Amino acid sequence: MCYSAQIQADYRKYVRMFGAHMGIHEFAQLFFERAEGSKTKIPKAMEDAFANPQSDEECEIKALIDKYNTQQVATLERDLFKQRARLADAERSLQTKVTKAATESQRIATDKIEWTLGKLEDIRRTSPKARDSRIFPGHYAPILVVENGQRVVKPMRYQCRIAGKPANYDVRFPGTYNARRDNLGGFWKPLFGYSHGILVVSSFYENVSRAKMEGRELADGEKDENVILQFEPQPTHDMLVACLWSCWTGKGEPDLLSFAAITDEPPPEIAAAGHDRCIIPIKPENVDAWLNPDASDLAAQYATLDDRDRPYYEHRLAA
Repeated sequence: MCYSAQIQADYRKYVRMFGAHMGIHEFAQLFFERAEGSKTKIPKAMEDAFANPQSDEECEIKALIDKYNTQQVATLERDLFKQRARLADAERSLQTKVTKAATESQRIATDKIEWTLGKLEDIRRTSPKARDSRIFPGHYAPILVVENGQRVVKPMRYQCRIAGKPANYDVRFPGTYNARRDNLGGFWKPLFGYSHGILVVSSFYENVSRAKMEGRELADGEKDENVILQFEPQPTHDMLVACLWSCWTGKGEPDLLSFAAITDEPPPEIAAAGHDRCIIPIKPENVDAWLNPDASDLAAQYATLDDRDRPYYEHRLAA
């Protein structure tokens, strides 16, 4: 399963790559809901795409981002003051007598101060870093879809809640950020053949067993270890990952756009590294066929998935 991915988070790149236009209303609504207190998780690179707004609508989105960041800075600075006071109290106490409670308080305060300073630095930072474009389940990403015959880029959550399902499906089915190819006619039947999208990904990350990665059996009494591998296509290029998406509505709740990446059996090099699934990159020449599915011809949709981009995936331990 693709538990994390390095994505193209700048909607303008989608616009240029695919001749698409931006779903400005959906972007504005997303940032508005976050500024009003929702727990929406948006990669920094998606925010940075609006750093130099080009229209009145983009200026409004930039204002919503600034409002949220101002709120976050105020909260973080209050927490920083609190933890620095806690650290000072613990250090004064330790000068008199070394106790377990004071030592633990010193450790916790030190860790929280470091974390808070890092968050403040990220908010204020203007130079990009790779982690700014990395998503995890529950994070938002730009997704290319077709609506009314036009290619559109919309922000969607990376965990799909199918329209008509109860909101608690997010908890009951936490793995719905990926859609298995062998279950497209089952759980994913309401979307397959109807609502197809594309996520642009440069690399992806997987949790694997260290023993499997090293191609060996565990020794007697040995405890296995989880490691995170980053898989990158060779030659290096952006992959057009096949997705399913849905627009969920519920009484008294905001509308939710969400998606899942389709996965399949892994190629040999990923299996050899210890993982049993892989995302499916669409070939550029098949983008139109994928984004304009015919629900009466699912065989053609499966054929598009089978006629996939097939790079060699190099892997390394994630930093």
